[in-house]
Amino acid sequence: MALVCLLVPIATPVVAPAAAQSDTPNWSGLDARSYSAPIPPAGGLISSVPLDPTLSISGAADAFRILYSTIGQHDSPAVSTAAVFVPRGAAPAGGWPVVAWAHGTVGLGDDCTPSALPRSQRDDEYLSHWLDQGYVVVATDYVGLGTPGLMSYLNGVPTARGIVDSVVAAHRLDLPLSPQWAVVGQSQGGGAAVDTARRASEFGRGAGLDYRGAVATGTPANMQRIIEGAGPDLVIPEVGPVANAYTAYILAGLRDARPDLDIDSVLSPEGLAAVKRAETLCLAPLADELATLTPAAFFNAPLASIPGITGALDSYMGTATSGYDRPLFLGAGLLDRDVPPSSTLDLYNQLVAAGQIVELRIYPDQDHSGTVLASMADSTPFLQRMFAPH
Repeated sequence: MALVCLLVPIATPVVAPAAAQSDTPNWSGLDARSYSAPIPPAGGLISSVPLDPTLSISGAADAFRILYSTIGQHDSPAVSTAAVFVPRGAAPAGGWPVVAWAHGTVGLGDDCTPSALPRSQRDDEYLSHWLDQGYVVVATDYVGLGTPGLMSYLNGVPTARGIVDSVVAAHRLDLPLSPQWAVVGQSQGGGAAVDTARRASEFGRGAGLDYRGAVATGTPANMQRIIEGAGPDLVIPEVGPVANAYTAYILAGLRDARPDLDIDSVLSPEGLAAVKRAETLCLAPLADELATLTPAAFFNAPLASIPGITGALDSYMGTATSGYDRPLFLGAGLLDRDVPPSSTLDLYNQLVAAGQIVELRIYPDQDHSGTVLASMADSTPFLQRMFAPH
């Protein structure tokens, strides 16, 4: 494994196959882009509507789009949306347990909102699998996608809050739900699942929930050290032009979360333009638009030259290596060139060294996306054990 880690290039971190981003967003009659009404305490269910059938998934008997309250990146009240998918058949005694789905990179603009677009074939199969296993799936969009503000890309704390609050809000629907729940995520969502795992019990305290565990694949962990090294001399080997889009999303999210850092001061004219476009363009069109650049071209000075950047990055996107109160499942494909397998392997070693309960599965023949479906053979019994009576 150590040899594999050395051979895998360090790539800018996060992507998942996008949904049909050429489609016009369909808000299912619940358009919250300009929401300005009072915001109830976090976890409140503000509104719910049936999800347009064209946006549902093949395994769902019913589906809803919800608007709920949470805490945003500036530690202030915010709203987010989510899709709630209900399995076929009757609920078990005690209600359906819940799986919260944390999606991968789609972009920061409202036109990229997952619950307003058709799911990719892979995500349809993956989420339908969990429905077939008897879980209700709650799929948040993250604050800022289809709601006011900019989605805080890779910002661990508000993302975790939004995921936990989506589950709290789903329990306010007229559905027979068990208090037991888990989180699963891929790529950007793999990082979000790990962030949520670290804080699920804390953020859900008082809501009557029973958090059981997390599944994360293609996980970008400890990426703050890579980002800290960004600058005009940055070299990222063996990655395609899409790395420019990832870089732009990270910088846009960090700039919005920490305006005091003056991120613009180290950006070149090309970088300033790229970060501005990243605020609205979805992944595929942004990658196409930035294809002639390199991440190094975004900078006229090293990011590390900004005073306080190390602590800011740790707070914004650092990965906790201890303090988890439930088991974690980590899956990594050795052919992954979007998130290096070393990211997951290093995190696993750190968690083991800290005495955390973690299960690692390696998929030698799988790339970043392929690991999602390949991991089901292992993550399914893992979650079954987590939900079993203790």
